[in-house]
Amino acid sequence: MPTGISVVIITRNAQATLRRTLDAVRNFDDIVIYDNGSTDGTCELASEFPNVTLHQGEFLGFGPTKHHAVTLAKHDWILSLDADEAPDSALIDAIYKWVSDAKPNQVAKLLRENWMLGRPVRHSGWGNDWLIRLFNRRTYNFNDAMVHESVALDAQADMTALPGKILHLAVTDLGQFLEKINRYSSIRAASGKMKAYSFPLIILKALFAFIRTYLFKRGFLDGWRGMVIATANANGVFWKYAKCYALKHTASKDTDTPSKEHG
Repeated sequence: MPTGISVVIITRNAQATLRRTLDAVRNFDDIVIYDNGSTDGTCELASEFPNVTLHQGEFLGFGPTKHHAVTLAKHDWILSLDADEAPDSALIDAIYKWVSDAKPNQVAKLLRENWMLGRPVRHSGWGNDWLIRLFNRRTYNFNDAMVHESVALDAQADMTALPGKILHLAVTDLGQFLEKINRYSSIRAASGKMKAYSFPLIILKALFAFIRTYLFKRGFLDGWRGMVIATANANGVFWKYAKCYALKHTASKDTDTPSKEHG
């Protein structure tokens, strides 16, 4: 059993994929699940696994939430996974061997294979997806990005690519695109860190997002899946900037409106 490594997962309504993830890491002695508001059977499912410690709390943004979840682990070496990801056996073996000799300033990048409706996506910005997911929390942790979080590194970080891969069920239902676009765009708009562009520029940015994904990142080679991903990316760009614009101009209107006194 791999010891000295904690698997950390944040969840929210992850019942459909979580069992697959927990089965893949059932030999690790410490799995931390930080759940932020599940209303399905996620928490009940997690309780079936004796090596899982379940914590519940609020969602602070992806970076801050993962940062907090890491602090709840028993071990300093952290393998960070999402609830729809599962490392294969080759990667698990490589992780255990690497950590046995690793120093605190060393981090490992892992290859994530992104699947969409039964097939891996090789292009569209989804292929060759290497991510820092294995690190020592005494030296590193997640940054404070509300969306698209990553492990914050410094100049002393020594990075190694490990064999094997994380199998990621990125999309099992096209409705997930709509849910993510709505949720992520709201988080980004509410962060206060985005510029409120004019609507003509917002439309141009959304159009460029489509072109970048479908042509520059060769999404056309992924067939209809590439078209869906490119369209979803364009929608994501449009809605995050549209929501930011609406928040700013609604707030401005409310501020400019004089109060009325009733006597």
